[in-house]
Amino acid sequence: MNVELSIIIPAYNEAGRLPATLAALAGYFATKPRRVEVIVVDDGSSDGTGELALPAPEAAPGVSWRMLRNPENRGKGYSVRRGMLEAQGQRLLFTDADLSAPIEELPKLEAALELGADIAIGSRSRQELIKAHQSRFRENAGRVFNRMVRLILGLPFVDTQCGFKLFSRASAQAIFPQQRIERWGFDPELLFLARRYGFRVQEIPVVWAHAAGAKIRLGRDSVRMFADVLAIRRHAHAYPARAAAAAARR
Repeated sequence: MNVELSIIIPAYNEAGRLPATLAALAGYFATKPRRVEVIVVDDGSSDGTGELALPAPEAAPGVSWRMLRNPENRGKGYSVRRGMLEAQGQRLLFTDADLSAPIEELPKLEAALELGADIAIGSRSRQELIKAHQSRFRENAGRVFNRMVRLILGLPFVDTQCGFKLFSRASAQAIFPQQRIERWGFDPELLFLARRYGFRVQEIPVVWAHAAGAKIRLGRDSVRMFADVLAIRRHAHAYPARAAAAAARR
C-alpha cells in the first residue's frame, strides 16, 4: 500500500485518553479518500495501553492501525523516533496521545509543505487559538525554556515543544536516524538538526487545548531538558555533516 500519511502517537499510560483519540482520528479520516497509517508506540506502559483495541478496518477504510510496544519505558523521544523510522508515509506527523492540537489542524501543516516547506511545526504562539490554558506557572516555564533554546541553539522558533509536527519523508529519513535524545528534550534536537541540514521549517499557529494528565514533571524534567539542550550544543560537532544528511534525502 502506498501510504500518503503516517501518524505517530507516543503513548505512556494513556489507556484512559487514547481510545477517544483513536476514535477522533477514525472519524476524521472516515470520509477522506487517502491512505493513512496510524502507529501507536506504547512506551512500556503499566496500565494496559498496549492491549487497547485498535479501531476496526471499517471505521475508516483508508486507514491502517498498528501498535508498537517498547519492552520498557524509554521516553517520548525514543518512541517518536521508533515510530518515525518504521513509518511508510510520504508525510509523517507526530502528535500527542491526547490530541491537544486537534487533527482538524493538520491541513494547516500540509499546506506549508505544499508551498515548499520540508517540516511544519505546530505552535501555541497565538493566544486566541488556545482553548484551554496550562497553569500560569507552566506557561511561564515554557516561555523561559523556549527563550533558552533560541539563545543556546540559535533556533528562531517561538514554540519548539508543541507536540504536533509534520515532516516530509526526506527530512524524516535524514533527521531521525541522527536523533540521540530520548526523553523530553528531543524536540529542540530535531529542529537543530533540521536547520543544520538545510531543511525548510515553518512554524504554524494551531488551535491547542491543555488536557489534564500530562506526564511531564515540571521540576525534574525541566532540569533534564535544560541538560539536553546543553548536550546538543556541546556535541553539535558530532552530528553527521550536511553532506551525509543530503545523501539520506535521495
